[in-house]
Amino acid sequence: MTANSSNIRLAVDAVVFGYSKRDGVSVLLIQRKYPPFKNAWAIPGGFVLNGESLETAVRRELEEETGISVNYLEQLYTFGEPSRDPRQHVVSVAYFALVKSSKYEKLKASTDAENAQWFPITGLPKLGFDHQEILEKAIARVRMKIRYEPIGFELLDRTFSFADLEHLYISFLGREIDRRNFARKMQQLDILEETGEMSKGEGKGRPSKIYQFNKKNYQRRVKEGINFEI
Repeated sequence: MTANSSNIRLAVDAVVFGYSKRDGVSVLLIQRKYPPFKNAWAIPGGFVLNGESLETAVRRELEEETGISVNYLEQLYTFGEPSRDPRQHVVSVAYFALVKSSKYEKLKASTDAENAQWFPITGLPKLGFDHQEILEKAIARVRMKIRYEPIGFELLDRTFSFADLEHLYISFLGREIDRRNFARKMQQLDILEETGEMSKGEGKGRPSKIYQFNKKNYQRRVKEGINFEI
C-alpha cells in the first residue's frame, strides 16, 4: 500500500482564563489581522513549526500574539473536523491556561493579531473558526477540574482571605455555593494554613484571617486517598 500525500496542517490554540478579585473570570482573545475571519475575535493560536513541540508552539504563539507567558498550561482536546478552517484541513491541539489577569492588563498584540483583549466570561463576542466549541469545552473542563483539584490556588495571591477563595470558586463555577459547607470541606481537607495575619476590615466589615495554600499537606492527603470534591 502506498501512502497518499497529505495536506493536513498541525496547529495549537490556547484558551487563557484570567482571574482577578476585581473582575472575576475573563478570557483572553485576539482580533485577527488577516483572513480568514479578518477582524473577528478568536482564541490565540497558530501553526506548529517544524521541529517544535506542541507546548513550545502554544507558548510561542501566546507570547507573539498577546505578550503573555503562562505557568499553568494543560492540554484540552484535539479538534480535527476537515472543514473547521476554510484554508485547508487543519488539526488543532487545544490547551487551557490559568493566569492572574491583573498581571497582564497591558497586552501586546503582534504577528497576525490586530488586538488582544480580556473579555468577561459572561460577555464573550462571536468567535471565528470553531473557537466557540473549543471555548465551551474549555469552560466545562475548568469548572470540573476546579472542583476536584486545587488549581484555583494558581490564581490567588500567596496569602488570601477565605472570602477571596470563596469568590474565586463562585466566579469559576458560575453559581453560588453553600458557604458553611465550603468552609467545612476546606477545613476537613487541611490544606489551608493560617498565617497569623488578619485582613483590614473594609467599612463595617470585620478583619478576617489570612491563609496560604499548604501544598505539602495536599500532596500528603492525595497519597492518603483524599476526596477533594467541592
